[in-house]
Amino acid sequence: MSFADYAVALVTGASSGIGAATVRRLRKEGIEVHALARDAARLAELAKETGCIPQALDVRDMAGLEVLAGRINVDVLINNAGQSRQGDILNTNGDDVDQLVDVNLRAVLHLTRLFVPGMAKRNRGHVVTIGSIAGHYAFPGGNTVYHATKAGVHALSQQLRVHLFGTRVRVTEISPARVETEVFARLLGDAAEAQRRFYDDYEALKADDIAEAIAFVVGSPERMNVSFMEVLPTLQVVGGLNFARTSSLSKAAE
Repeated sequence: MSFADYAVALVTGASSGIGAATVRRLRKEGIEVHALARDAARLAELAKETGCIPQALDVRDMAGLEVLAGRINVDVLINNAGQSRQGDILNTNGDDVDQLVDVNLRAVLHLTRLFVPGMAKRNRGHVVTIGSIAGHYAFPGGNTVYHATKAGVHALSQQLRVHLFGTRVRVTEISPARVETEVFARLLGDAAEAQRRFYDDYEALKADDIAEAIAFVVGSPERMNVSFMEVLPTLQVVGGLNFARTSSLSKAAE
């Protein structure tokens, strides 16, 4: 496959960050891009800039997604929409759990069931899901539910490849590490503090970097399926080992 083989793309979480960068990149290839997100004003600006087709819709709106799926045939599905929260499973609340599961995993499952069968029938298509290193590694400070949903996305991508065996439909999971987007500003509720804490002293990835990774896998030759891509800043590494002192356990019990 190449860009010339694809006519229509759907990008979720398209109003900012990786999603908006991906819309811009795919439009450069002449693909009709449906940009889906909740922020209608930002989508309107993006449409004016790129010529994309705005779809002001929440990925949790199943009725809306079903209507959209009945109106368009999608060759490239970019599952990008996602959320995170502060804290872990020991101090979270039910609403946060439900929100993360709904946006990060349930919506991806529904988008897959709605749009991918058509790809299989046409024997043409590409599903790209933005995962995270959080789906593959445990590390301090990570939100437990976020990690779990991204692990679910990984399992979905692996199993989807099995179900599509024998077709020309390709499946890719791209798992980035730290990317400079609005995610930490939303978590902290303070953009300046997020910039200072997470980006000023670090060389993070840019949204355009991930958009270029998406362009690479989608534009690869027909015989080639990049099934998994882990993308980290050069100066970031995953892994490491923590070992609790027994003395700290006794203090915690007091």
